[in-house]
Amino acid sequence: MNYKTVEEVRKLFPYIAHGKIYFNHASIGPLSRLVLSRLNEYFYERSTSKIKNFEAFLAADSGGRENIAKLLNCKADRVTWIDNVSNGMSVLANSLQWQKGDEIILNELEFPANVYPFLNLQKQGVIVKFVKANNGCVLTEDIKAEITDRTKLISISYVQFLTGYRADLEEIGKLCKTNNIIFSVDTIQALGAFAVDVEKCNIDFVCGGTQKWLMGIQGLSYMYIKKELQDKMIQSTVGWLSVEDYWNLLDYNLELKKDASSFMNGSVNLIGIIAVEATTNLLLSFGMDKVADTVLSNSKYLINKLNELDIKPVLSGLEDKYLSGIVSFSIPNAELIQQELEREYIIFEIRREYIRIAPHFYNNKEDFDRFITELKKYL
Repeated sequence: MNYKTVEEVRKLFPYIAHGKIYFNHASIGPLSRLVLSRLNEYFYERSTSKIKNFEAFLAADSGGRENIAKLLNCKADRVTWIDNVSNGMSVLANSLQWQKGDEIILNELEFPANVYPFLNLQKQGVIVKFVKANNGCVLTEDIKAEITDRTKLISISYVQFLTGYRADLEEIGKLCKTNNIIFSVDTIQALGAFAVDVEKCNIDFVCGGTQKWLMGIQGLSYMYIKKELQDKMIQSTVGWLSVEDYWNLLDYNLELKKDASSFMNGSVNLIGIIAVEATTNLLLSFGMDKVADTVLSNSKYLINKLNELDIKPVLSGLEDKYLSGIVSFSIPNAELIQQELEREYIIFEIRREYIRIAPHFYNNKEDFDRFITELKKYL
């Protein structure tokens, strides 16, 4: 079934359908009835009929990777699965050949999953440089200023988890291509709210989780690896599914696959794959351009409403291309306000000193108006 309106989509989410308001997709997304239905089918089959249902894995794996590839504008054989972003970034960090004095550029607003795997390389003499944030933004020109002839890799989140700033991937990608630098992007706070064009943006590596804006299940992440990058990598870990002829169990021929699935070493989270296939079907049915436009429209509406209360979100006044689904702001008594609004079934998160509002495309203006009405009581 195709879902074309926000109201149709809202009915798919039991939490929303019961009049509750969920603004916490930057932490974890809710499960839709589509996901629940697919999982029930799978569990019923596993418990009553075809217990050894390897075909279910193959179908979900193929469909899930095809859908992620559509969101990334790449071929499905460039997409593979891993358990989490920390391990995905570790795959990248540990499979490259580093020389003492090589440089990596990060920034001070990154989630630790996109930091620690690279800091771990310092014991090899790799230099990690952090770009300073500018009023919650990571500016392309500040990244450019840190580039030297020793810069080997730049890694950045498409959307910063704390402030919601959306990086200019196309401009950073041009910098990387011009300077022969590997470009890595953490898309966990973006994919599902926005598509990512790895070709247009010259991205070499992508990793992101499925549990946030993709509204899937924890314990499953996706990776995109450009073929030219994979050809330069020496895999730090391999397993029985990494090789070409993996069903020839006693041959022990370590001939690695040529596509990204070489990095899927063994059994993966099939439940997560089934869930993400279902939820990406929904996103693609609605249309990712419409999803992104609605997410941005929601963020701008909320920013304007907060400005009317003399509350200035971090990203107030920025162009649309730097906005995301995350709106963060700081006010006194944030924890008390969170507790009180949670009693009204308005769910959001606090990160450091910020209230972080992270609605999705099925949230509507009535949700934001109700939030503002409740917020006024505590200002």
